[in-house]
Amino acid sequence: MSHPPSTRSRIAAEAPAQDSRCLAYLEDRQSIADLMTGWIHRDLAEWDQLRELFHPDGTIEISWFEGLASDFVDGSMRMGESDLRTKHFIGAPVVAFNGHKATVETNAVVVGENVRLNLGCSTHARFYDQVEKRNGVWKILKRQGVYDFSYFNFPQGVVEIDREVVKRYPREYASLGYLLEKSGFPVKRVFATKGSDLEKTMKAKGHAWLAA
Repeated sequence: MSHPPSTRSRIAAEAPAQDSRCLAYLEDRQSIADLMTGWIHRDLAEWDQLRELFHPDGTIEISWFEGLASDFVDGSMRMGESDLRTKHFIGAPVVAFNGHKATVETNAVVVGENVRLNLGCSTHARFYDQVEKRNGVWKILKRQGVYDFSYFNFPQGVVEIDREVVKRYPREYASLGYLLEKSGFPVKRVFATKGSDLEKTMKAKGHAWLAA
């Protein structure tokens, strides 16, 4: 079905604007995806690049750390010098935009090993981020963790586990909490787990921030 000349002219006039909006959306989404996969800088001990993922007032709340992202990088440097090794596998993000703000939820698998204890763990989690575009650049304003499930790994054969210590942590991240504690990086409070009230509250606050 052909359009009348007036309609064809209007469509032709609107096309560049639509293309521009689509391109801007794709550029924003790619920039945010790059922030998520930029977590590899932590695994590679590229500390300056890791700092650049966050705004100067950015914060982070995950298992072993709560506070400014800049202090988290300093803590990660100390962890890098310890017996604990970690690696993160990052999935594709789910992004919700509102102007120069967005919430981002991303699957992440944390693999850890204490080489002295010959003990490791694998933890399936999600990052829940609030990100902002300032001066044309997207960076993380707030990062929080949600933990889905976790299990121990035994790189060189089964070693003894103190089950009483394990029981102190929610099942969803018990092995991670145990490994962190034994490595000198204790988990100091209860964190959000899949479907928990803490997760629901976290997301409700995130949605309110995005809508404001």
